[in-house]
Amino acid sequence: MKFGYAILYVKDVDEAVSFYEEAFGLERRFVHESGQYAEMETGETALAFASEDLGESNLPYGFRKNDPPELPAGIEIALVAEDVEAAFEAAVNAGATKIAGPKVKPWGQTVAYVRDLDGVLVEIAGEI
Repeated sequence: MKFGYAILYVKDVDEAVSFYEEAFGLERRFVHESGQYAEMETGETALAFASEDLGESNLPYGFRKNDPPELPAGIEIALVAEDVEAAFEAAVNAGATKIAGPKVKPWGQTVAYVRDLDGVLVEIAGEI
C-alpha cells in the first residue's frame, strides 16, 4: 500500500483551489466540472479538496467540519518550502491566519504554521 492523496473537506472547492494557488504557489491538477472535487499538484501525492456536501454523502454518520473560529483539528498538512520565511509571509498576505512564525526546531528544521481559509492547519517546513 502507498499513500495516495489527502482530501480536505471545504466549504467552497473553487475558493480553496484559488487560495492554495495564491498562498502556496501550488498548481491545480484536476478540477471536476461539478465544483465538488479538485486536486492540486504537489509531487507524487496529491492534495485534494472535496465539498462539505460531498463529505456528507461519503460519510453517512457525519464529520466535524473545519471552522476557523474553533481550534484546529488534530491534524495538519505540511508543505515544504525552500524559504520558509518568504512562504509564510506569502501565505499570510494571501489570507492565511498566522499561528506560529518560522522557528528552528532542535533537529535543525525551520517550520511555521498558518491556518487556511477553512481553518485547516498548514505547516510550512524547510527541508530536513
